[in-house]
Amino acid sequence: MLVVIAALFFIGIISISYHQVVFSSFVFIGFLFLFITNKEKRFITSLLLSFLISFVIFIVSNHFIDALTISKEFKIIVNRLLLVVILIGIVFHLLLYKKKVSWYNSKPDWKDPIILPFHKINIFWFWMIGIVVNGIVYLYFIVQKDVDYIASLFWFCLFFSLINAVLEEVIWRGVMLSAISENTSRGFAVLITSVGFGLLHLAIGFSIPLSLLISIAGVIYAIITLKTNSIYPSIIFHIVINIGMVYSGFII
Repeated sequence: MLVVIAALFFIGIISISYHQVVFSSFVFIGFLFLFITNKEKRFITSLLLSFLISFVIFIVSNHFIDALTISKEFKIIVNRLLLVVILIGIVFHLLLYKKKVSWYNSKPDWKDPIILPFHKINIFWFWMIGIVVNGIVYLYFIVQKDVDYIASLFWFCLFFSLINAVLEEVIWRGVMLSAISENTSRGFAVLITSVGFGLLHLAIGFSIPLSLLISIAGVIYAIITLKTNSIYPSIIFHIVINIGMVYSGFII
């Protein structure tokens, strides 16, 4: 049943992102059917349904923003700020079910290592290596830009990177990961939040292959969050990635 719920959720994100009203309608009908017929999974079903409803509101709100005569940079910033709509939707759902709103808001604990088949790595060094490797990759693209270009994007890069990283991480690795892992399993929670996180990028024009690649980053963020019991390392990692994406030309 969880596989069906996950599949419906992913199809819902894709169909809403591509403005496929008919497909989206079938997804909502499917969720309502599962909500009515499966009491055991009712909380997870309604949580993901609440997310999709909030996502629709997010998409509609951005249509109004796109119609405004403002700069592209400002439209992107407002688009990221509107992620608050999705956050409000899932928090409202948790409050409706009288669940505690948790989002790993604690000091990072670096003691729990990552156990691989033939190796054990300290989570702090895993985090640091990830940041350094990604920094080097993006640096290759950044050094090809001139100084004036980099200076002109400074404030946009700063606001975009902070707003996007904080809101996306609080939504996915914070509230969603916490709520789903407490009511199913960590594996399912990581799957839903990582793939969902990647696919949500379809709404801002990313391709499906690139969005699925971003899902891998979501898995890494989730592992870091669960291992450290804190969202802050993944937020910092995400900010670094965002800075690299802005200056390498992936965002604007």
